[in-house]
Amino acid sequence: MSEKVIGIVGGMGPEATLDLYREILRATPAQKDQDHLRVIIDSNPKIPDRTPAITGAGASPVPAMAMSCRAVARAGADFVIIPCISAHYFLDELQPQIDLPVLSAFDAVSEYIVARHNNVSRVGLLATSGTITGGRFAGCLADHGIDTVLPDEDYQEILMAAIYQIKASLDPQVRAQCRADLIAAATHVISNGAQGIIAGCTEIPLELKPSDLSVPLFNPLAILAQAAVERAIKPS
Repeated sequence: MSEKVIGIVGGMGPEATLDLYREILRATPAQKDQDHLRVIIDSNPKIPDRTPAITGAGASPVPAMAMSCRAVARAGADFVIIPCISAHYFLDELQPQIDLPVLSAFDAVSEYIVARHNNVSRVGLLATSGTITGGRFAGCLADHGIDTVLPDEDYQEILMAAIYQIKASLDPQVRAQCRADLIAAATHVISNGAQGIIAGCTEIPLELKPSDLSVPLFNPLAILAQAAVERAIKPS
């Protein structure tokens, strides 16, 4: 059986890229080094911020994302995954510019909830303001019969501040405050009827853990990694 090579277009952000690779290792049925999959990572933290791009206040990340996709393709990747959830807003624009398929985190998460948690019909979406404004994640969930509960404006501001602080600092005190803010935002949407929480920005599960919540926490990085491993080992 010929395994496929996974390409990661990373750097958005650097720690999330590391976490995605770690999730791939966890999802791979391996007993020794040689059982693991070949993974090619192009980590480019210079890619423009996705949230300002979605809201029209910043440069498009698509040219740089396409460049990274071509780099992993030249190195031998068969398909691409991207750790940044906000970046998936641009997949419809990105895909025609490259030759490799890009797995959609929006699709992977929606399909996972339907398949594994079919009692969950309303989820809280904790994500960047770009992902919320773009609406495509919520739209994909709706296509799968799942309603979305969003934070109110005040909690969204708290959430965005926590996301950028996680990107900026490894200081334990800063991270502890970020975790407390994320728990508060999650508790807020749970009180408004969410039956599960999507950690819809890849910095969020770096601090928010399933044990912090009274409902299931869906980690798109772990779900995307599992989908990538299944694609890589599936017979052609």
